Amino acid sequence: MAKLKSSYFCQNCGAQSPKWIGKCPSCNQWNTYVEEIVQKEDKAAKSWRPAREGAAGFIRLNQPQPITAIQPRAEERFHTEDGELNRVLGGGIVPGSLVLIGGEPGIGKSTLMLQIATAMKQLKVLYVSGEESEQQIKMRADRMQRNSPSCYILSETNLENIFVQIEEMQPELVIIDSIQTLHTARVESAAGSVSQVRESTGELMRFAKESHVPVFLIGHITKEGSLAGPKVLEHMVDTVLQFEGDRHMSYRILRTIKNRFGSTSELGIYEMTGDGLREVSNPSEILISQREEDLAGVTIGAMLEGNRPLMIEIQSLVSPATYGTPQRSSTGYDAKRLQMLLAVLEKRGGFRLGIHDVFLNIAGGLKVEDPAIDLAVCASLISSLKDVSISGRIAFAAEVGLGGEVRAVNRIENRISEAEKLGFDEIFISKFNKKGLDLKGVKMKVHAVSKLEEVFRLLL
Repeated sequence: MAKLKSSYFCQNCGAQSPKWIGKCPSCNQWNTYVEEIVQKEDKAAKSWRPAREGAAGFIRLNQPQPITAIQPRAEERFHTEDGELNRVLGGGIVPGSLVLIGGEPGIGKSTLMLQIATAMKQLKVLYVSGEESEQQIKMRADRMQRNSPSCYILSETNLENIFVQIEEMQPELVIIDSIQTLHTARVESAAGSVSQVRESTGELMRFAKESHVPVFLIGHITKEGSLAGPKVLEHMVDTVLQFEGDRHMSYRILRTIKNRFGSTSELGIYEMTGDGLREVSNPSEILISQREEDLAGVTIGAMLEGNRPLMIEIQSLVSPATYGTPQRSSTGYDAKRLQMLLAVLEKRGGFRLGIHDVFLNIAGGLKVEDPAIDLAVCASLISSLKDVSISGRIAFAAEVGLGGEVRAVNRIENRISEAEKLGFDEIFISKFNKKGLDLKGVKMKVHAVSKLEEVFRLLL
């Protein structure tokens, strides 16, 4: 019999304490410590048996070896039928990887994973659901008109029973929906607690690394938007993906937060339809609103999200302040950077923006951190201030410095190519970006400027 003892865990960050305390010293949250029964490891209750057991049941220990003697093994990725998921994973699913997907309830995490499970017909896939029955999953698959004889459904929450089915079935891909519903007999606490989530994830990680079978975990998020469970959960897995979007709108964004096998700046965009999630191969078209005439305060900026160039619409409204202190509000754009650009426009450009309310919005629900849209933001603000519209066929791709100078940005060729592909006639870039830039074959007009005054003189 394993020795039982109790300990207190913070349900917000996973910190442990031998006694109850009111305020967590790690995350500074109040009343988050809950008592949980923990026990020392019982070898008779192991969830996943190690693959290197000797004849007498002893485990062979790994031997250290010099790094020069290690032979690299070329791992072939599994390419899914979903191009957006391949992009955010860095080119496909790596064998033996542990991927965590988080998102709000109803955002489409289970729908996305069920689509992947039924689309990969060349692999034997086990979809384990702790929240839905087999009949409910079958109804969803029929609604999306997606079925596959190589996709197996298991409704189970006990981790030991899941590993029994895995040993019998020998799947090539495992999907767990969700990690917060699993529980193991090795921990005497409720499902979803810090101890259960940490122990279940550790066993699944051990299984993935020793069997080279990729495992996808679906995770819930807290009301603050972070993944539920201990913070160590994100450190244990290889990849963390965040599924974002407004449930009342049709578009969803799959963003990479952590990736040991690729870039952490990639972005995938989907559209939620009645038949499931549809890949959006050209997101620039949905981020630019269709309007019949040019409006004051609306400009188009060329940004980069990972390796993907996007054309986004910046909307601003500048109006005289009515209630004394002017308001400064931004959606999808850093409020401090907006304050900086307003100060530059007032000091270097001579525009009296200190007595005006300023509202800025990035269309499409994106949160933009690329400084290359600074020039588009400045042009949008002055367009709204002067009530003069800027042609919707003009794009901007440059950073603005504190001296009012137009600074160069990286990968300008990709931004120009994307603007030309979408039918733009002109683009404003920094003069310093023109050095070494090959404009042969570029039909659109490229304006290379060095100061904000040159931009406003050409536009207004």
